[in-house]
Amino acid sequence: MGFFERYLTVWVALCIVAGIALGKVAPEVAQSLDAMAISVNGAPVVSIPIAICLFFMMYPIMVKIDFGEVVKAGRAVKPVGLTLFINWAVKPFTMYAIASFFLGSLFLGFIGPEATDLVKMPLGKDLIVGDTYGSGTVVLVEGVKMLEVPLWRSYLAGCILLGIAPCTAMVLVWGYLSKGNDSHTLVMVAINSLTMLLLFGFLGGFLLGVGKLPVPWQALLLSISVYVALPLVAGYLSRKWIIAAKGEDWFKEKFLHFLTPVTITALLVTLVLLFSFKGDTIVQNPLTILWIAIPLFVQTVVIFALGYALAKFLGLSYENAAPTAMIGASNHFEVAIATSAMLYGLSSGAALATVVGVLIEVPLMLMLVRFCLSTQGWFGARQA
Repeated sequence: MGFFERYLTVWVALCIVAGIALGKVAPEVAQSLDAMAISVNGAPVVSIPIAICLFFMMYPIMVKIDFGEVVKAGRAVKPVGLTLFINWAVKPFTMYAIASFFLGSLFLGFIGPEATDLVKMPLGKDLIVGDTYGSGTVVLVEGVKMLEVPLWRSYLAGCILLGIAPCTAMVLVWGYLSKGNDSHTLVMVAINSLTMLLLFGFLGGFLLGVGKLPVPWQALLLSISVYVALPLVAGYLSRKWIIAAKGEDWFKEKFLHFLTPVTITALLVTLVLLFSFKGDTIVQNPLTILWIAIPLFVQTVVIFALGYALAKFLGLSYENAAPTAMIGASNHFEVAIATSAMLYGLSSGAALATVVGVLIEVPLMLMLVRFCLSTQGWFGARQA
């Protein structure tokens, strides 16, 4: 790797600090940018500035994909099956168990056993003040009925929403940086997107234990369309046009070389924007951030280790093993944030927990990218 890529973790840290500083020094700028969003049912689902950054983050990856290889990757049963198993049969339940242990037991004394949070009333429920619903009680706050729940359970709800939303956008960046099979990663992005539409509501309702969770179909479809489909279509069409006009040699040696720094630059700009939007919340709740970040960190490492080990056991090549483990470890935090805001409110502990997911996602995934690159020798050549 070059100097820029070698010290990417340093640039990430500097961009996080710069984002938080921007949010504090010029909050009106951050608020104006944050307000530029496409909303569904009153919840911001697609941030326009973030969508622009993600486009330039994804496009250089999408344009280099040979779709003939994508078709071949889709026929590889082992990596596809392993990814689905990790994401939907394991990850949601380990998230629930790990977050419950840390937030409901180990850190409960720090969070406060008596601390409560006010969240939106359950959708479709007509309850009166004083009624109980799950572990919450209906209260009246400034003329509006709210549900008062234990604070740690509100944090747990946010963690669960992260656990049932596997990454469908940023994982393309992690797979690219770890020198994985981009075609396999793209196939898994497509499959996970479709599977999430089917299982997100079911698993959410089961694990949250608050009755049937409404599936944010519009939010999911809009998010996937903007964050994944748009750069995919642009990459596919421009690849065909450039190769037809300039030839494959020019495309590979000139055009792709020009695009090399674009993905990482867009990633760093995205971080500045994200943390300028949410930095004030993080600064105001430093210890709370820590209590939430620790179980999310443990969950990510556990799922990555399981996926990577099983990939090795099944005889996958490194090029397929790395993105398979990355897909399981990372989260679709955009959908998790939008869903938490829609269900519980922007000021809820659940929404804060999903923001913490953003905080630790990039540094932690970059650490796992470095681990993958340093362990390529554990795997043989391409076999699956």
